[in-house]
Amino acid sequence: MSKLILAADRIKKARVLIQNARDLPVPPDLGRFDLTYRTKVKGLLQQARDLVKFIPYTPTATPEMKQEVAQIFQEAEQAHKDLLR
Repeated sequence: MSKLILAADRIKKARVLIQNARDLPVPPDLGRFDLTYRTKVKGLLQQARDLVKFIPYTPTATPEMKQEVAQIFQEAEQAHKDLLR
């Protein structure tokens, strides 16, 4: 059976995944248009979103946690814009 991850830990891991996406080196030959680079960035950002997307629907979610989840979605969207557009 898989181990449960607390909501606070999910939020921390999501922020780490977004930072990992920002830290990926841009390939020198094709730059942002390299499909492998784009796939890695999109994958990391999607993992970050997937970690936290159900937190607002849990009965134990506080308003502060819901606000942090909304910020993570904004951070992921901003990282997507910055890195891939």
